[in-house]
Amino acid sequence: MSHHAAVETNRKSGFWASKPGYKPILLLIAVLVFTGVVLAPTPQSMINLVSKVNPAGYQLGQGCNTIADTMNQKLHPRAFKAKVEQPQTGVLDSTPLMTDIQTAQLAKIMLAIFFLAVFFWATEALPLGATDLLVAVMLYLFCILPVNEISKAFMKDAVFFIFGILAVAVGVAKTGLDKRIGLILLSRIKSAKAFAFIFLPLLAMSASFLSEHALVALLIPVLMGVYKVTCKMYGVEKDRALAVFLLLGICFAANHGGPGSPAAGGRNAIMVGYLMEYGDPISFLDWMKYGMPFVPLMGVVIGAYMYLRLKSKFLVKDINPSEVVKAEVAKMPKFAGKEAMMTVILVCLVAAWIILGEHYGLGGPTLYAVVAMFLCRIVEWDDIQDGVAFDVVGLYAAACAMGVGLKFTGGALWLANTFVALLPESISHGDGLVIGVSLLTGVMTNFMSDGATVAALGPIVLPMATLSGVSVWKIGLACAFSSSFANFLVVGTPNNAIAFGMGRDPETGERLLSVFDFIKFGLPITLLAWIVLWFWTILGYWQFMDWPH
Repeated sequence: MSHHAAVETNRKSGFWASKPGYKPILLLIAVLVFTGVVLAPTPQSMINLVSKVNPAGYQLGQGCNTIADTMNQKLHPRAFKAKVEQPQTGVLDSTPLMTDIQTAQLAKIMLAIFFLAVFFWATEALPLGATDLLVAVMLYLFCILPVNEISKAFMKDAVFFIFGILAVAVGVAKTGLDKRIGLILLSRIKSAKAFAFIFLPLLAMSASFLSEHALVALLIPVLMGVYKVTCKMYGVEKDRALAVFLLLGICFAANHGGPGSPAAGGRNAIMVGYLMEYGDPISFLDWMKYGMPFVPLMGVVIGAYMYLRLKSKFLVKDINPSEVVKAEVAKMPKFAGKEAMMTVILVCLVAAWIILGEHYGLGGPTLYAVVAMFLCRIVEWDDIQDGVAFDVVGLYAAACAMGVGLKFTGGALWLANTFVALLPESISHGDGLVIGVSLLTGVMTNFMSDGATVAALGPIVLPMATLSGVSVWKIGLACAFSSSFANFLVVGTPNNAIAFGMGRDPETGERLLSVFDFIKFGLPITLLAWIVLWFWTILGYWQFMDWPH
């Protein structure tokens, strides 16, 4: 090696050299900003919030009057109990409780942790798995939650569901069942244009009634088969534009099925409950009447955007899922054995999601399916280790934990209140307020789970309807609908995490999506979703419909 080549090699491998998973310049900037935020004075608005009696949008602990009380009750239970039970004798407790300023400081630190993790995920300044672990370390280091509560926060039902569905996808692919499913789902889709303008709107409408996460998880292995066969057909080793078109197309379409019916997800069920508590219950058919017209149009908009932006960048001439899937299935052996057992497991799993999902969650039934695959010798543990993206499972677990921390400290509520306070006068009443609520929800749902977003915002925005003379249904539906617009961060919804984790080349295992792809394509889709919601729904057909007051 020449001296010049050696110098170049050392320069590229030096401490300050950047590469995916290690970008020291960005790490240094993030650490400096984080330290500055932690050391900066806590905003007075945060202190006022944690000391406010019965703040709207926050679930106080039993016997508590403020957020500060709730945090002290959880973090210092003995001292809090002593303070409540002990008469005012003037004797100081040996373990002093946190002051309002100290509890507000924890809320500020929790927000700093949240934005630090989002920055690392978006830039891959650290490996995804390392950032997942960093979130846990930060929660422990700053004592945001009790130790056992941190562990519980990471182990949510959605986390088990994502791990389970990634494992089930391994079994489906190993048995070749994905190709047979593809024959049914894609048998009439013969071009990229048909995929964009027919299949994606139909998928969005299906996601209004079926588990959108399950639909995405079932379709991705099929589409990866279509991707690989199409690349081979045209002699292309890799076609990133085609992969993004297929993977993010179904991901975004499934996300926007949410407004179609109350059955689309837990976020809608939460809003139905809030409207009932508010004295204005909404029926299943009423919800569909106000929401379903949004879904197919948004499906077409998503298809058009993805097609127009990516079709010209395809390295392959076109795709024909119908021919590809049919040709592949024709080569397959007779339907029997492990493939038949995998089919039974999959059918039982889908039935469990539909029948039991509302009351028992999605994670438990999915884990049953994983165990069944082992018992039927469909997969081995090595298959799971090789096929499941554990860093993506950890990513969503960390997002769930941060959601718990933001909710507990009041950080999420402070963000919501700050946004509402920033709304200009023009959108603080009438349909402008409805648009403002949709904007607020659409932003927050990309950083928290959709259910947590609706749960946090519902009690805040619904009372605003009465104050501004707007139907409470308009405010509630705008909030619930825009909670489906979680497109530009991997952590926004399980759909994104599943697409990111399962979107691998079937042969090389190379990841076909990057974290930045969600920002690059998801942000414009979110802007388009707002435009469709505002001009087609809120200022469009909603103007000709009757609303309760």
